[in-house]
Amino acid sequence: MTYKRSLPRRSAAVLAAGAAVLVLANCAGGDGDGPAGHGGHRTTASPSASPGRPNAADVAFASGMIPHHRQAVEMAGLAPGRARSAEVRRLAAEIEKAQAPEIRTLSGWLTSWGEEVPAEGAMDHSAHGMGGMMTDEEMSGLAHASGTAFDTAFLTMMIEHHRGAVAMARTERADGAYAPATELAEEIITSQSAEIERMNRLLGED
Repeated sequence: MTYKRSLPRRSAAVLAAGAAVLVLANCAGGDGDGPAGHGGHRTTASPSASPGRPNAADVAFASGMIPHHRQAVEMAGLAPGRARSAEVRRLAAEIEKAQAPEIRTLSGWLTSWGEEVPAEGAMDHSAHGMGGMMTDEEMSGLAHASGTAFDTAFLTMMIEHHRGAVAMARTERADGAYAPATELAEEIITSQSAEIERMNRLLGED
């Protein structure tokens, strides 16, 4: 008898639980204005800012950093035959080793996003507003320098170049939505800030 009397109560409880599930489902499948948390897959209502989906800042970062890195690699490539300091040659080799693979990564991202990869030799960076880029005259002067003069010019120019890259990376870290790009930006900030300190010390030793 007790079991039979409990059936209506149990049925009512099941119906109430089902109603609660429907309410929660409607909340999770709503217009997305609330905070991510029901499903855990979205953080904002803006598709362009969804995790894993690149936005305009990501595209600008990749498009700008490719020619920026290319010029750094070009500058580093001058060091073996011109630098007097073994430490400058070592630093240049490390810069080339780090940035050449990043160029390939950035190019791959742009291609996968359906964006144009900057053409090789596109070195007119003033038109793109990218900080720290060297002019053609500065690059020519570096290419014709040697010995201590090269070391000083290389370090001075690369410090400015790195500062520009760090500024670009900070913008990406603040505004980007594509997690691998923001992670690379963080790595650039850390590594190139450390190299700026290292180059300042080398200049102080000259």
